[in-house]
Amino acid sequence: MQLASRFGRHSPSLRSREPLSDEQMRAVAPSIFADAAHDSRSERYTYIPTSTVLDGLRKEGFQPFMVAQTRVRDESRRDFTKHMIRLRHANQINDAEANEVILLNSHDGTSSYAAMAGLFRFVCANGLVHGDPVADVRVRHKGDVVHNVIEGAFEVLDGFERVREQREEMRGVELDRGEAEILARAAIALKYEPDATKPAPITEAQVLAPRRVADDKPDLWSTFNRLQENLVRGGLEARTTNGRRQRTRPVQGIDQNVKVNRALWMLAEEMKRLKA
Repeated sequence: MQLASRFGRHSPSLRSREPLSDEQMRAVAPSIFADAAHDSRSERYTYIPTSTVLDGLRKEGFQPFMVAQTRVRDESRRDFTKHMIRLRHANQINDAEANEVILLNSHDGTSSYAAMAGLFRFVCANGLVHGDPVADVRVRHKGDVVHNVIEGAFEVLDGFERVREQREEMRGVELDRGEAEILARAAIALKYEPDATKPAPITEAQVLAPRRVADDKPDLWSTFNRLQENLVRGGLEARTTNGRRQRTRPVQGIDQNVKVNRALWMLAEEMKRLKA
């Protein structure tokens, strides 16, 4: 088991190669087990703890392997704040690239239930979030929430065949150096929003550099994975606007992580369409 550093060294998050127990998750993300909604919620708010939804998903063969919770300054919201669980179905647990259902929720109104598609690569211990809208289900805190979320999880699971097809299509698209740099430039702009007064602290060459031999290939899928890992995990040597050297930080926070991951996926999808 290891801390999931992709949410920041000090963020409460945990990933394991074995299914996580309630005790392990409670220590990292107590908001999953909140016994009531936050005081700010009205009577129209249908409160069902994420733990109840999790129990329902477990009965359907899903198991949690990663958990995270946002950091809050207001301690009164700590046990109700936004949290994320990444689950795999029993028939997909041992894949080298494991498909995952990503469940987002909160009990303070900052998030509805959301189920999305993700992929976890064991080789780099780095999860990405697919930007495919057919693999994104959102459920409001009204009605039969547990049933709707479980149905949404299976809907996401059904969408993995399409995700697999997209992944194989990306592997069949070869990029020349110029095309890879264009994609890298767009990815850097996505994260840093550089301009004439504040240039990006890193270069295209840095985010395209492979961290392992297996990713040193010119196809779109390998290029995408290099960009995703370098931008999300951080650790690249950077230079600030005043010339000071430092290391890029990992993407921190659940919202930012999901946003950057999905946007990178959509950039890769657009490049695939342009190359078709």
